[in-house]
Amino acid sequence: MDPFAVNIDLCRARQQRLLEHMGGRDIDLAIVTQVEHVQWLSGVRFAWTFQPVAALTKDGELIVVAPQKAPETLAADEVAVYDAKRHSTMRNDQRQASSAVLKTVLEGRSRPERIGVEFSTFCPHLTEIYPAALYDIEPPLYELRRRKDADELAKIKKAIAATGRMYERARQIIAPGVGELEVFNQLQAAAVEECGEMLTGTGNDYQCASRGGPPRGGRTAAAGELYILDLGPAFRGYFADNARTIAVSEPTHQQQTAWEHVTGVLRYVQETVKPGVSARLLFAEAQAMLDAAPVGVFNHHLGHGIGLFPHEAPHLNPHWNDEFQAGEVFAAEPGLYAPELNAGMRIENDYLVTDTGVEILSDFPLELR
Repeated sequence: MDPFAVNIDLCRARQQRLLEHMGGRDIDLAIVTQVEHVQWLSGVRFAWTFQPVAALTKDGELIVVAPQKAPETLAADEVAVYDAKRHSTMRNDQRQASSAVLKTVLEGRSRPERIGVEFSTFCPHLTEIYPAALYDIEPPLYELRRRKDADELAKIKKAIAATGRMYERARQIIAPGVGELEVFNQLQAAAVEECGEMLTGTGNDYQCASRGGPPRGGRTAAAGELYILDLGPAFRGYFADNARTIAVSEPTHQQQTAWEHVTGVLRYVQETVKPGVSARLLFAEAQAMLDAAPVGVFNHHLGHGIGLFPHEAPHLNPHWNDEFQAGEVFAAEPGLYAPELNAGMRIENDYLVTDTGVEILSDFPLELR
């Protein structure tokens, strides 16, 4: 039995939370087209090459228009299909096709006066269904997605387990002369072995002596350098995101000193975060701690939530004013960078916010060697 199969009950609970929001704003119908929101409601992750659509009525009926053959299991009351391919050729006009099918399914039903849609992706094809007032339901959906249900958390934990395998492999192979592409290839293989299937995302940073970026052909590691691996594989649509920095040879005194300051911030995060704590204030406190380090600068966010997208709320960032909520999963990633560190380090852990604090989800070794 697949432990990660679609959980109908939890999908229905998410639909109910959206219905409660709709009811408070007199929304008669919600239409979503982003694959993340279709999955959040129905439980099915469609490939990026497809353009499904889901509609939730004020009476609690979920309609999903799926590509080609509908999935066997999904949390929907009615499922229709559109032709995503013709004679095995992928269509480029899929949004028009899925919108037309949804229009047909909705014909004859009571006409909604107010429809919730994602303003950033709502397309003209769907405006033809009903001439109704539109409400931007995208921000509320992002807010509702902050609290992870058990089925979501299970997939996130599986993606995180893949990063654990990737770091194990990295510590076995990183040495002077090893190429970045070789490291990338072996780490991807480790993640696939852990998940037992293709990944839905690979992420993130695979460069040596660099703050980050994709692996570079011909670039090999050298003694004295630090190798930042910021890994974000996704399992069935849900992302991990944690980082380790591995010294290519024995770390220098400055590198070890920077490591002590960075890991000190992680300890502070674990001791401090609980529901109601300000993520912006936590960022400011971490910035002050890292500013006191004798080497390196910290000049990026402290972290972010993870889930169906690599960066979600809460934002550990001075440009947002989020407060931590129970049920969120977030990544904290303090770092220090300087030429004398070759080129710096970033160490990142994933946490679940509980009622009283946090639970670490990426309990892998932090050491540079």
